[in-house]
Amino acid sequence: MNSDETPLEAMYRELHEETGLDKKQVQILGSTPGWLRYQLPKRFQRTNSKPLCIGQKQVWFLLKLHDDDVQFNFETTGEPEFRDFRWVDFWYPADNVVRFKRRVYRQALTLLEPMAESP
Repeated sequence: MNSDETPLEAMYRELHEETGLDKKQVQILGSTPGWLRYQLPKRFQRTNSKPLCIGQKQVWFLLKLHDDDVQFNFETTGEPEFRDFRWVDFWYPADNVVRFKRRVYRQALTLLEPMAESP
């Protein structure tokens, strides 16, 4: 998140940078109530660099695509973070993310699950 952004503004910016989608293509179903945090294991902490990075705090958003045949574009920046995607079960990320992030993923998905199930 940039210092001049709200979590919502940062989410839309990241959505576009990482997938090529914009806010007209999605509907916000909900978000986590406040910040979720995790700390990086010591071996991943960047304590000798700017900005200092020892962990993250995040607000998670649950989005719904307006159109099923949307085209993703992973080339919106000079250094793309992704090159492909696949649809997975709602809980798949919690079991397949790097181990030190699993607690926060489960926490976020638990908070978002009721919003995913509503009509």
